[in-house]
Amino acid sequence: MNMKILTALVSVAILCMLAVAGCTGTDNKAPVDKPLYVVGIDGDYPPYSYMDEKGNPIGFDVESIQWIGNEMGFDVKIQPMAWDGIIPALQQKKIDMVYSGMSISPERLEKVNFSKPYWIVNQAVAVREGSTVTLDDVKEGKVVLGAQRGCTAHDWFDKNLIQTGKMTADNLKLYDNVQLALTDLQNKRIDAVMYDVPVIKESIEGKPLVMLGEIQTDEEYGVAIRKDDTELLTTINEGLDKLMASPKWEELKQKYDME
Repeated sequence: MNMKILTALVSVAILCMLAVAGCTGTDNKAPVDKPLYVVGIDGDYPPYSYMDEKGNPIGFDVESIQWIGNEMGFDVKIQPMAWDGIIPALQQKKIDMVYSGMSISPERLEKVNFSKPYWIVNQAVAVREGSTVTLDDVKEGKVVLGAQRGCTAHDWFDKNLIQTGKMTADNLKLYDNVQLALTDLQNKRIDAVMYDVPVIKESIEGKPLVMLGEIQTDEEYGVAIRKDDTELLTTINEGLDKLMASPKWEELKQKYDME
């Protein structure tokens, strides 16, 4: 075959291959990796976030962010950690958000941004069965009280009892998590424990403890996000809207007995 003709045929074949590749290139693109966000939780906070018997994170908030991630196109890694260090961990970029029943407060808003509220709670007081302690005793600081360090109950006791002089700081015992406080309550080291209503209800089941009553605080839960992560904040707010408008929201509330 004439070399000129052969060269021309090869050139045409190459052009055809390039044209075909150009037409089908969109279908052949490699899948883009999803963003991965590390979600900080309190691992001892049923029904919102806690660990099952196999050490896997579960709960109302855990399933909520997993659903939102799937809906909004990102992956999540759930990271249990100490509650009193969770906002510093967020600021230091060790995690990307806190989705674990965190109450929106002016003090926290100075450090982080919050999503729109997704739940409202009050504080519950637990005592031993047969205890003579009254809710007024707790409100007046007349007994030894227990709370999780850095939580809303801790703040309430500090502002309403210690700073007002109704109770000395020695009568407030602080713990890394509410489960430790409830254990000390059972062992008669303290007289009462205060924490969020759903958590107290869940945590005292099967124990010789009762819920004495509630203190109305009308706290709003939100997802905490770094102040400079405005795009992520928008994504989470959109995801919350979709979740609360979906059948999944009612399913989760029923599953974790939230009503």
